[in-house]
Amino acid sequence: MTGKQKQKQYVTKILNRKARHEYTILDTVTAGIELRGSEVKSVRLGRASLNDSHAIVHRGEVWLENMQISEYEHNTLERLDPKRSRKLLLKRDEIRKLQLKLHQKGLTLVPLQAFFTNRGILKIELALAKGKKLYDKRESIRARDEERRLRREQHQS
Repeated sequence: MTGKQKQKQYVTKILNRKARHEYTILDTVTAGIELRGSEVKSVRLGRASLNDSHAIVHRGEVWLENMQISEYEHNTLERLDPKRSRKLLLKRDEIRKLQLKLHQKGLTLVPLQAFFTNRGILKIELALAKGKKLYDKRESIRARDEERRLRREQHQS
């Protein structure tokens, strides 16, 4: 390098792109997440993924399962499992409401995005969602393509 080192680019948002395709979103809630050690640094560098992750309510607490946070390369203290369960921080009333809604048939908690607040705190946006059938997915794709075509025609004229 020419005297100056490259500054690391920090990520402000991590999205779960598959969630809106696979599920119909009914309601959303924002929760804090309990992380250990160098996991925050790893997330800031964009080494996290919400794909195939979901949340469960267990013993009055909400847990995020299968969120991939890769190990931070400069961590020398403790090794953490990249896909370990992580506790989500919600108020007791919010957890009760979610638990009541989850008992309905076919509903699940899916993380839509992870983002940093202005104060630098990592938050997870959870969605109460219902799985889509194959024909619903095709319908969504068809509607999105039609909307794009209409926008393109408007810009051309």
